[in-house]
Amino acid sequence: AKMASSTDPYEYLFKFLIIGSAGTGKSCLLHQFLERKFKADSSHTIGVEFGSKVIDVNGRTVKLQVMLRAVNDEHNLGHGRSGAVQVGDQILLPGRGRALLVYDVTSRDSYNALSNWLSDARSLASPNIAIVMIGNKRDLDADREVTLMEASQFAQQNCLLFLETSAKTGENVEDAFGHCARAILSKIESGEVDPERLGSGVQFTAGSFSGRSRSLGGGGGGGTGDHGGGPLDNCQC
Repeated sequence: AKMASSTDPYEYLFKFLIIGSAGTGKSCLLHQFLERKFKADSSHTIGVEFGSKVIDVNGRTVKLQVMLRAVNDEHNLGHGRSGAVQVGDQILLPGRGRALLVYDVTSRDSYNALSNWLSDARSLASPNIAIVMIGNKRDLDADREVTLMEASQFAQQNCLLFLETSAKTGENVEDAFGHCARAILSKIESGEVDPERLGSGVQFTAGSFSGRSRSLGGGGGGGTGDHGGGPLDNCQC
């Protein structure tokens, strides 16, 4: 997808949340997507990281709003204040219906934790939360502990869109966001996703093809990736 300035006018707003175990490179992924640069001095996130970027999706201007929010207690699960839902060491906020679930391909532990992350996100946040599975640190292939085949099978079994990325080189980082944005837009235009549905993370502002700009937090399931390259749609995204 073609990138534009975060201050450019847009027709749609899609909200994303990045979740996953500590040390998987979530902050670096966010920085690479926003700045197209590697965040070499990254440390564990404390508090909130937030950014947005406007991209061109099939001729439509779409603003992607991305949040990474951490809390101190990694084992405290439950509902937080203001309707927020705590999952592992992070917070899922209402209206953010699409999550990037990140693991580290060089860390078996982070991969083994995916089932719990997936279960928590779907049960505590929303059963309809759309989750994209990301295998980060693809550039460290010599240290790999999780094969592409194994991860692809897990993603397919759980109806997730999947691809491997490298926050260091930038490989597939834009694709992780852009492909999902295309899938959401396609479902809106086909009527499969109703942007006015309560709980979908929708807001309206001025402008767009129906006289209103739409803000959508997502909806649906996922697909699987192809050798860490372009993702494939096996399920709903």
